[in-house]
Parts: sequence; C-alpha cells; structure tokens
Amino acid sequence: MSQQLLIGILVCSLVICVILTIASVRIQRRYEVLYGMNSKTLGPGGSLKDVRLKLKQWLQSLYLAAINIPGISNYVRRIRRKIKLLHPYDEVALRYETMKLILLVITASTLSGALLFMHNPGPVFIITSVLAAVIIHHLMIDLFLHRLELKLMHQTVELFSSVRHHYQQHGMVEEAIYEAATTSGHEISIHGHRIHQALISRDAEEELNHIYNTSPNRYIQAFAGISHLVLELGDHEDKSHSVFLKGLSSLTKELHLDILKRQRLDYLLKGLHAIALVPVFFTSPIEQWARASFPAMDVFYMSKLGILTKLSVYVVILAAYILLQKLYLNDEEEVKVGFRKKNWGASLLRNVIIYRIVIALLPSPGTPKYEQRTGLLKDSSRRIHLEVFYLRRLLLALGITSSMLVIFISLHLFAKHQLLHGQSVEAGWFGRGNPEVTLSGNTIRVSDSEIMAAMLGNDKVEADQLIDWISKASEGRWSKDQLRETAMRVQDKLNRYQHEYLKWWEVLLAAAAGYAGAYFPLGLLYFHRKVRRMEMKHEVYQLYTVISVLRDMKRISVEELLEWLSRFSVIFKIPIQKAVLHYEHGAELALHELRDEVWFADFRRLVDKLLLAEEKVSISEAFDDLDGEMSFMFEQRRQEYEVMIETKAAWGRMIGFAPMYALVFLYLVIPLIGMSFAQMNDYYEQIQNI
Repeated sequence: MSQQLLIGILVCSLVICVILTIASVRIQRRYEVLYGMNSKTLGPGGSLKDVRLKLKQWLQSLYLAAINIPGISNYVRRIRRKIKLLHPYDEVALRYETMKLILLVITASTLSGALLFMHNPGPVFIITSVLAAVIIHHLMIDLFLHRLELKLMHQTVELFSSVRHHYQQHGMVEEAIYEAATTSGHEISIHGHRIHQALISRDAEEELNHIYNTSPNRYIQAFAGISHLVLELGDHEDKSHSVFLKGLSSLTKELHLDILKRQRLDYLLKGLHAIALVPVFFTSPIEQWARASFPAMDVFYMSKLGILTKLSVYVVILAAYILLQKLYLNDEEEVKVGFRKKNWGASLLRNVIIYRIVIALLPSPGTPKYEQRTGLLKDSSRRIHLEVFYLRRLLLALGITSSMLVIFISLHLFAKHQLLHGQSVEAGWFGRGNPEVTLSGNTIRVSDSEIMAAMLGNDKVEADQLIDWISKASEGRWSKDQLRETAMRVQDKLNRYQHEYLKWWEVLLAAAAGYAGAYFPLGLLYFHRKVRRMEMKHEVYQLYTVISVLRDMKRISVEELLEWLSRFSVIFKIPIQKAVLHYEHGAELALHELRDEVWFADFRRLVDKLLLAEEKVSISEAFDDLDGEMSFMFEQRRQEYEVMIETKAAWGRMIGFAPMYALVFLYLVIPLIGMSFAQMNDYYEQIQNI
C-alpha cells in the first residue's frame, strides 16, 4: 500500500509538471505570435546566452501558467511576496526569480522526501519525509533570500559611493541619484530610479511614504529621506561641511558594519543547517544495522521506549532547525504599526463561552502582572490585545496536552499489538541470535498469540488454567516443562497486556507539558523585546542622523524637527505623532508625555535635548555634542556585534550538532550498552545454573 501511495504521488507530480509545461509552451507561442519573437531571432548557433534567454522566456510562460491554476497560484503568490521586498518594481525579474526559486525548492524537497520514503516505506517515514521536505523547502528559500539581500547591500554601498562622486561634481541631489542608479547593479538601480522619480514628482511626500513602506532595508529608507531633506531645505554651501555627504558617510559606515557582521556570522554558522538535518536520513540505516548486528536491539526498537526515543530525535532535529533559524536572524524585525485587520483570535473571542474562559485566566486589570503583560506586548511590537494573547496560550496548552495524550494512547496500543503479534526475542549469543531460538521464534509467537487471543476475555487467568488449556490444544505432545514455561511466558504477557492503559501520571505529565508550553509564547515575547531593543538603537542612531542634517538649518523649530522625525521613525512613530498633535496645546507638556511614553533610555535622552532646545537654547546648541554621541553609539554597537557573533557561534555549534549527538547516543550507543549489560546478566545467570 505504501509503494502504491509513493507511485501515486510521483504520478501526480509528473502530471502537474506536464500540464505546466504544455501550458507554458502554449503561452510562449502566443507571445511569439503577438510580439514577433521566435527562436530564429535569438541568433544562430544556439549559444549559452541564447539558451539563458530561452530559459527566461520559458520561466515567464511557466509563471503565467502556474498563476492561473487553483492551489498552485496561492503558493506562487506567497513566494512572490517574499521576493517582492527585494524586487518590488521590476515585474520581469520578479517573475523570473519567483519561478526559478520555486522549481529549485520543489525539486530538492521532492527528491529528499522520496529518497527517505523509498528507503523505508511506512507511516512513520511518511511523516519523516514530509518533515524533511518542509525543512529543506524553507531552508532553501531563506538561503536564497539571504544571498539576494546581501547582494543588494553590497550594491547599496556602490550606489552611495557613486552618488557621493556625482554630487561632488555638480551639487544636485536628484541628478546625482539618477546618474548613480544608471551605472549601478540591476537590483539597486531599481530602487535608485524609484527614489529619483519620487524626488522629482509633484506629490513627493506620498511617493516617499510608499518607498518607506516597501524599502528592503533601513539604509535605502534613510537615504531616500535624507535626499528629500537636502532637496527641500538645501545643503551647506561649503562642501567640507555638506550635510548630505555627512549623512551618506554615516549610512555607509553603518552599512559596512552590518555587512561585516552578516558575513562573519554566515562563515561561523555555515553548514550547521545541513548537519542538523543529516540525522533524518540516517535514522533508519542505523536502526537496520543495529538489528542485523545485535538482534537483541529489536527489544528496544520495538518497545515504547524505542518509539519515544525516535520521536525525541525528530523533535530535537525540528527544535535545532527552529533555533538555528532564530540565530540566523539579523536582529531586525519588521515592525507593523497598529492592529492586524484579520485576527482569528478576535473572531474566536466573540464566542461567549470562550471569552469567559479567557477572562477568567487574565490577570485583574490594574494589577502589576496585568501592567507587566500589557507592557511586554507593547515593548515587543506585538500589536494584539492581551485577551487574544492569552487565548493563543490557552490553545497552545490544549494542543500540547492533546498531542501528548494521543502519543501515550498510541504507544499503549502499539505495545498491545506487539504483545499479541510481535516477534519473540530471546537471549542468544552476543552479536548473533541463537540459531535455535531464531528458527523457533516464529512458532513461539504464533502459539503465544493463539493462547492470548483465547484468554483475553477472562478477567484473571491462573497458571493452572493456562497449563490445562495448552495441554488440550497441544493434544499432549508437549512435556510438563514446556507447558510450564509456555504458561509462565503467556501469563507474563497477559499481565503486561492488561496493564497497557492510560495511567494517571501520564495524564498529569501531559497536563504539565501543556502548562509548560503555555509559557513558550511568553518567552518569545521576552526574546522579541530583546531583539527590538537592538532595533531601537538602530532607529535612535538614524534619528540622530536626521537631526545632524537639520540642526544647522536656519529657522528650524522643535515642532518642525518632530515632524521630520515622525516621517523617518517606525518604532517610535506613534509616540512622536502624538507629540506633534499635542504640541499646539503645550510644547513642554507634549515633550514630557513623549518622554514618559517610551521606556528606551537612548530615546529619552534625545527627548531631553529637545526639551532643552524648546526652553533655553537653540537646536544646534542642544545637540552640540551630537558627533561624539553618535561615535560612542557606533563603537558601542560594534562591540555588541562582536559579542553577539561569538555567542551565536557558540550556541550554533552546540545546537547544530545536537541532533547528531542525539541520534548516535540516544538511539544507538546508550541502548546498546543497556542491552549489553542485560545480556551479560542473562549469561551470568545461565552460567550459575550449569
């Protein structure tokens, strides 16, 4: 049945590929007719360049075919959205990269899953194959996007250098950006031309807001904003004091630091994903080798403990992959302002019963715990209500508890099946089974199964009853010793069979696992708050860069400065906008409210300087030490990056090799040692009986 399932999956995949190929060919021919393109226009000889062009045309046609097929179209759009951040405006490149990534990912995932399934067909390996395919799928997508992002960052450095060169020639911001974008790499040139179009458009504010929301990184976003600032307010006449060139220098220095951090982290964590995934492919070969070399290992691999150990190895593999993904994060997260429009948790809370249960679990409003949880959601940029958060924790706890109960019940059913129909494994010679036992084991299993099936209806079975029943069934052909030995063995199996049911401590263990799992989202919130702290430092540094551009502008006020800061800010956008709205009703009161609303110390120091500029001194005097402050922040972050990289490298090596250690020691070495001691004990008893 499993082979038929595999054949069905392969046939379905082949049919889908054929349909997509036929559809893409038909679409490609239609485009050739409409636009006058054919293979002859590609040039004679069929060079490598012509083959690449033909491949790109085929992928474009394949995209048009896939986007119109239900089910497949949703997957294509999901991959497209991930790449769109780096290719937001080039439709041709976006379609090409999308289909190229999809074909590579699906091919690798299908081959790995089919390889695992063909190696050992069965229900367990169906789940294992799907797990491996999903992990490889996400891993390849993340690797592709990471390389594309790093390539874009290198091109951004070249763009900034070229903009600086052209700006020093003629002193025109928009022309410098246009000329630099024309000679830059393909990916960054798209963003450069878009920034140029936004700067010269009639509604520059709206176009720039669109760029802020779709920029692939904060450097392009800050570059667009600084360019708009200088274009609107003008630059210093002396090029040695140019605020535009100074802003470019700050962004370039930040970008170099980020690139070095990513490259070093990639070097230290290289290959750990593959090492963590390798045990998936070697679980079955190790088990087969151990069974062939040490037949007594069947007792372990076919027991509940063996199944739990195998599940534990898979859980370690999955956990290692997730943790490695967290380590690969660049300590930046996309911050969305406001609540999500589509929230399934809010829909569930409309049910009165569910709402009352969640409210009963919530801490009372006004208590320190309630304020702590609410503040944690706010500080970690999770824009959801506290009720929805507790509902998710409740559902996670119920899901873990239910899964644990299902696992325990399945293990008991498996143990019962093994007692009735499992292979009998007796003590034999170390490393090889006893030939006599090996030949007679199948007969023992059949006779034990028949006896147990006949005796299962009785509440309590005595040894004498078993001896009488076996004697009648064997028609007197067995000796008394054989009858007594068989009766004792069957009675032991019956006792174990009757005790295979869900225990109270298993229910308690499942409940404890669910209770512990409910704290996992809480731990993630603390983790995201720590990550967001690093992002806050980035944004404060960026705000200081804006202030360094604006502080020397004539007739600039604190209110206008706040308006510009709100345009650049993401994390602090809402508090700054509130301060701008309340500024007319009292400048000092609005700034004090802004300071009290944000807990981050670096941002509070910035607001204190704004208060000083509002009350006593000018903006340039309030920020006279800005250069030294920015230098200190940059050096501090550089040191934090070094410590973070070393910490991530140490954790990455430990996490990456954890699945390999779990497979070798938990699934092979420790069981083998345990079985060896058990066999030595049996041999010692046999020697004493001689």
